[in-house]
Amino acid sequence: MEAWKAGLEDVIAGRSAICQVDGEAGRLYYRGYEIGDLTAHVPFEDVTALLWLGELPGAGESERFKARLGAARGLPGPVRDLLQSLPRDTHPLDALRTAVSLAATFDPDTRASDPEANLRKAVRLMILLPETVAAWQRIRNGKTPVSAPTSLSHAAYFLNLVDGHAPSPEVARVLDVVLTLHADHELNASTFAARVAVATLADLHAAIVSAISTLKGPRHGGANEDVLAMLLEIGEPSRAERFVESRLGARAGLSKHERGNPQMRVPGFGHRVYRVDDARARVLRGMAKSMAEATGRQKLFEIAERVYDAMRARTTLPVNVDFFSAVVYDALGIPPDFCTSIFAVGRVAGWCAHALEQFADNRLIRPRAEYIGPAPRAVAAR
Repeated sequence: MEAWKAGLEDVIAGRSAICQVDGEAGRLYYRGYEIGDLTAHVPFEDVTALLWLGELPGAGESERFKARLGAARGLPGPVRDLLQSLPRDTHPLDALRTAVSLAATFDPDTRASDPEANLRKAVRLMILLPETVAAWQRIRNGKTPVSAPTSLSHAAYFLNLVDGHAPSPEVARVLDVVLTLHADHELNASTFAARVAVATLADLHAAIVSAISTLKGPRHGGANEDVLAMLLEIGEPSRAERFVESRLGARAGLSKHERGNPQMRVPGFGHRVYRVDDARARVLRGMAKSMAEATGRQKLFEIAERVYDAMRARTTLPVNVDFFSAVVYDALGIPPDFCTSIFAVGRVAGWCAHALEQFADNRLIRPRAEYIGPAPRAVAAR
């Protein structure tokens, strides 16, 4: 049996043609295309088609794919009713997870798992997640969910549903890039959870529920909430260096177990795979600066820059995607506890891609554990 590694670090747990992470060079590729090239030239809808179908769509294929997504738009009535019934302090990811579970019960393809049925469900889930996230954001703030023109791009449609009006092309473009950057990242925790669910032949909705549940943890998607909360807590650029020194100093006296507490970390730094700065963070850093300037939120960006410089001067930890995405989210007017839901709106493209790949060449994922308990023994006579 292979040697045990905590957290399955660097253990190859599957084969995939979807995404490649080069942690040593800080590079990320979707089906061979470098992430910077994709964000510069390809809209999120076409990136989704690439992840699902294997190649970038031609002009005609792109229009047909977008039309298919557009035809699925419209929040189902039962989901809207469910959201209206939830306590207003429900976390957005809890609302989303519950809504996807409900949607599974009336999806016409719930019990079918052939490739075409799964593709139809993937299309519906791609639309259900942003519609649910937007509706809950409005409902919990005492507003009524709205509809939006189906002619809008995926990013613009979502922002319209959140704000009640169409965004500027510049803002829609920013979110389009953010969704592409978050669309996939190999066998991260939530994607692996989705593949484990599919491997049991659970339906696609069940796999996405598993992924959303896993995403909520602060060691995975929930970290971007912590970054924004940290930057807001620091409050002033002049306080950033002192905050970093205090946090790192407090960590120095902790045990390895205590240092694992997300509350004792500087969120947005460190990654299981990357040894240098996250490829996605490089794209987001420039975007965060321009968005902060355009929206008058320069102070938060300056705080982030000071934290980044302080961490670079004191540690070798690479910055990850959560750090500068938090600044972009703030510039878009997104509150901290809503950040991870935006992440899910992008990552559902990758979850579905991996689920479709797992369905196509499936085997139950069943690893072994290295037993460290007592040796075999008999029950003593009583």
